[in-house]
Amino acid sequence: MGNIENNIKNLLINAFNPSVLFIDNESHMHNVPIGSESHFKIVLVSRNFTGISEVNRHKSVYKVLGNIMNSIHAISIHSFDENEYKNNPIILDSPNCANHQ
Repeated sequence: MGNIENNIKNLLINAFNPSVLFIDNESHMHNVPIGSESHFKIVLVSRNFTGISEVNRHKSVYKVLGNIMNSIHAISIHSFDENEYKNNPIILDSPNCANHQ
């Protein structure tokens, strides 16, 4: 786990106390140097999201990540409350970047 990924993990745990947190560094699927931390997929399940719209969930994640976002090129956020995730825990795989070599 790299520094950026570890920082994301710590910030999200502290802010949302998630029951499920999955962070996938998908940079290897893109045309970036080996070891990059520029593309992430996040699955975040938290009671804090109950009754909150998806847009506002994403806004809250962006706010928590703050300046770390300056180091990230792309982020995919899958945010759920407990019941939503229990009823549909399927997360689609991300496609490879068209420029991936």
